[in-house]
Amino acid sequence: MSANRSPYQDRIVKNYYRNRGSIGIQKAQEAITELYLSEGKKRETVWKRLCSHLEKAGLSDEQIQHLREKDDPALVAEAISKLA
Repeated sequence: MSANRSPYQDRIVKNYYRNRGSIGIQKAQEAITELYLSEGKKRETVWKRLCSHLEKAGLSDEQIQHLREKDDPALVAEAISKLA
């Protein structure tokens, strides 16, 4: 598969996977801001996206489920600050 990509493209892909945790943390922080401002259906879609980012950031499934049950953006922000 690497034969179809240039060395430059290979480096981009490699760097993405190397920094995947940091990218997940950054995206989760952005989603937390949206969570503070959203209600109803929009809040559910934000939570779905946030759960995906939290997994990439390195939180366990149990922690993510607990945060989702509490539905408190402050708790999510605290959990993210411990990772960063």
